[in-house]
Amino acid sequence: MSIERVKAYLARYGLAERIREFEASSATVELAAQAAGVEPGRIAKSLSFKLEERTVLVVAAGDVKVDNAKYKAAFGGKAKMLTAEEAVERTGHAVGGVCPFAVKEGTEVYLDESLWRFETVLPAAGSSNSCVELTLPELERCARPAAWVDVCRSREG
Repeated sequence: MSIERVKAYLARYGLAERIREFEASSATVELAAQAAGVEPGRIAKSLSFKLEERTVLVVAAGDVKVDNAKYKAAFGGKAKMLTAEEAVERTGHAVGGVCPFAVKEGTEVYLDESLWRFETVLPAAGSSNSCVELTLPELERCARPAAWVDVCRSREG
């Protein structure tokens, strides 16, 4: 089970005890924000894309959308979301629980600059009813991103 892998993964960083599991679904930004009692922007959504044979995971603030032109400039190709089946196959996590922890080898993780405006963010923890609250330095240490990127539209535009 994906959440068990994430718990074991985060335990190596001393953070597994911070995982919160909910009775209700937290599979969408809105549901996660409601379950955790935070504003939607603090939900660190993990967006999974395919770029030819590459699997790209972009962790962004919950209240922004990917800007296709910025994505193409950053990654050299068009943003194509993974299907639900591809998400499990390529990342090791099902849609609703996709997170940057304990991903399958070859998955490239990137953190989007939209997260910078928060002290803590809440990515999923491998299931559709879980999250973990982390500071940005903790997220960066655990997610081991290839880089920080700017691939989302501002909230105003």
